[in-house]
Amino acid sequence: MSQSHFEMPQALYAAYKHASSQKFYPLGTVRCTGDHMFRSQLARDLGCLLDVDDQVVAWLCLPVQFSTIDGIHVPDFMVDYENGKRFFLDVCEDEGDASVAEGAACNQLYHRFVPREEIETGFRLANAKDILRYANYRTPLNDRMKLLAALEEAGSVSIGECMHVFREVQPMTGISWMLLNRMISADLDERMLGPETMIRRFASGGAR
Repeated sequence: MSQSHFEMPQALYAAYKHASSQKFYPLGTVRCTGDHMFRSQLARDLGCLLDVDDQVVAWLCLPVQFSTIDGIHVPDFMVDYENGKRFFLDVCEDEGDASVAEGAACNQLYHRFVPREEIETGFRLANAKDILRYANYRTPLNDRMKLLAALEEAGSVSIGECMHVFREVQPMTGISWMLLNRMISADLDERMLGPETMIRRFASGGAR
């Protein structure tokens, strides 16, 4: 995108200043390609979901500013997807601002509002927050190889069955990091992660 799409960056600077003064948990991210800055807990929650969406390649906080009939708007996120599409996302309580949607369209940006209900429905957000606590850790090579070898042989195993595999790191630390880095996969929607949760080697386009 060229700079001609946007007006002067005062609104962007103001958004940075406000968001950088806030702190929302969990602190770790995986696919955020810049500074992670959130203007609300709801925006942070959507960032958690982006990190566990297999279709997301990368995302960026407060990426641009664009004109609307009501002034300048800075969206919460720019998201690049595996299919090559790029969307600008904003969180909202119920319905988004029509002037923002119109402004995005006029600036030739694909834009979508993500309501609170969509973000908070089901178990995915709670599971994402749990495993993102371990985003800044790393599963050592020995433990990675042992788990991947076990999955190669068995196809899938429950979390409870593979806890003994880990020797250099706590089991859920190791499993969480491998989930976040798409080495293994698990169903984050069905229920809260537990000993009965099945894990398998990650396959692109497989279970979310």
